[in-house]
Order: sequence, then structure tokens, then C-alpha cells
Amino acid sequence: MLEAQDVRIKNIEKLSTPREIAELYPLSDKDREMILSFRKSVNDIIYGNDRRLLAIVGPCSIHDPKAAIEYAQRLKRLSDELSRHFFIVMRTYFEKPRTNLGWKGLILDPDMDGSGDIDKGIMVARKLLIDITEIGLPVGCEVLDPIIPQYIDEIMSWSSIGARTTESQTHRNLASGLSVAVGFKNGTSGDLMSAINAIKSARGEASFIGISKDGLSSVFRTTGNDAGHLILRGGEDGPNYYEDEVEDAIKLLKENGLRESLIIDCSHANSRKDYTRQKRVLRSVIDQVVWGNSNIKGFMLESNLNEGSQKIPQDKSELRYGVSVTDACIGWEETERVLKNASSILDKAEEAGGVLEVL
Repeated sequence: MLEAQDVRIKNIEKLSTPREIAELYPLSDKDREMILSFRKSVNDIIYGNDRRLLAIVGPCSIHDPKAAIEYAQRLKRLSDELSRHFFIVMRTYFEKPRTNLGWKGLILDPDMDGSGDIDKGIMVARKLLIDITEIGLPVGCEVLDPIIPQYIDEIMSWSSIGARTTESQTHRNLASGLSVAVGFKNGTSGDLMSAINAIKSARGEASFIGISKDGLSSVFRTTGNDAGHLILRGGEDGPNYYEDEVEDAIKLLKENGLRESLIIDCSHANSRKDYTRQKRVLRSVIDQVVWGNSNIKGFMLESNLNEGSQKIPQDKSELRYGVSVTDACIGWEETERVLKNASSILDKAEEAGGVLEVL
């Protein structure tokens, strides 16, 4: 008999269920209490009840758990030092949307060789998220595959929907049921309406198909997510973090009946894809906050142990430690310097009325 189904499927492998992996890498009661506290701080900032800035800081993508832990330990010390002005969430991105071909992230390809050991990838990612949480840092992830949140949703304190998926109804439905605040990036073209519509859509109730903790196909019915917010990341025509663009974005949020809260991504098109320009974007963010823009709730900064980026070599032993394999990042010394200086500017603004210095 001729087959009409799965004609291009090479093989199907069983994946461990969310419950099975959670039993291998469980959250302690202390972890849960910390995560709930982290989420409250994030939500309070988005809602305007906490005047600190939400700082999403970390590697473009994580490929080496050892380097990620070292980075988290450093970031925790810096977070404690700057906690008066910043609530720092470590950027822990495990899935990478690709415009063309390329490595798709630690979850989908943990061995970075195209073998696609997804079961291993999920386990490594979940364990790493728990380890970072136990250091005392909240974690934030980009949600790409609609199944993955069942494996890690309980650990996240913040999440994002990327520029390429903001228009996706699947991701809007998913966001409406996530347990955390969700930032929607404007489209790669720079258009804001896709993200505006996504925030509105995710705020409403939704029904969608997913898998349960036991791996069963299930219908999920959501209450809606009222902690959606806009992320400005620039577009094809250039950056959109300047004062006029930010004011236009706030006006658009207001016209659409949405909370006037936004975050500015210091990388991507806002930095014109030059990682060394991130400090310029951050300088503008702090400038605007100092001069009274309370609608800016935070910023994103791509940072790693060491600056720059590298291609994935055939021999993985040749990978340079602490260097991104996706977008180029600023190194740790620069990260520490610009965040400390930004905090210092906010200190002086409170004391002397807002005289700015160069980062």
C-alpha cells in the first residue's frame, strides 16, 4: 500500500515528557519562593509599581553551561551592587530563530553538530536554569517552540517573543497562557503594529493545542496575560530608541488602550548590528529616564564573558571560552563598566537634578 502520510519524515523518536524531566531536575520549595519573588519584581516594574529599571543582560545565546554559570556568578555580584536602580534578569536564550541556516540553539542541537539531540538539550537547559536560579538570579528566555515552555515555564521570571514570531498567532496564544511577563519585539521591518497587536491578542483569553505535563495532546485554555509589553529593537530603516521614536511608540500604545510600558533593546538594529554601539543606546535610555520618561521600564544588553563572536568549528575543542557563537556581545569588563556608570548617573540625577555624563 502506498503511504500518503509522513512521506518526508525520516524517523520519529520518543521525547521525555515534561513531568519526567521535571522529576529528574526538580525545583525545591526555596527555588519556587525565589521565582515567585522575582516575577513579582518584574511585574511591578512593568506595571509601574517599582521605579527600578528591568535590565535583561546576558549572552545572545548560551552554548556552554560552564561559561554560563561563571557569567551568572559575576552577574549576581553586580546585580546585588546595583539593585537600587536595576532589577537584573539574566538573558538565558536556548532557541535561536534563523533567517536562513545556522545553529538553532542549545535545546535543539546541544552538541552543535546537527545531531539534534533535543531530549538532551531540554535536560541541559532545565538544569542550567535551576542552577542559575539557585545562584540568586532570575532568568529570562525567548519563547520560540510552542512545546518547550511546558518543560521550563515554571523556572522563568520573564520571557520574550522575537521579531520574527511576534505576528504568529500560535505565539500570541502561547503568550496569553505563560506564567510570566512577556515582551514583544517590533518586527524586523521596524513596524510596531505587529507587536502592538500581539500585546492586545495575548491579553485576551485563548485556546490552543499543546502537550500536557504527561506528554498528552491537550487543549489549553488561558486567562490572558496582562503583563505584555513592547520591546523596541530597531528595524530595516535603522534604530528606534531615539526620543522621538520612543514618544511615538508610547503614543501608539496609549491609542490602542495598552499600558504605556516599553523596553529598549540595545542590540540588533538599534546598535546597527555593531555590538560596540550598545553603550550608545544604553546612554540614550538612561538620558531619557533621567529627564522624566517613566514609560521606559528597562533595557536589554547582549553581553558575555569575552567580547565578539566566533563561528562554530568542526573540532569543538577549538571553541573560545565565553565567546558567543551567534550575535557578537560586549565582554564582561565593558558590561560592568557601562552598568556601573549608568547606575552612577541615576544616583547623581537623584541628588542633583539630572546632569548627564558620558558612559
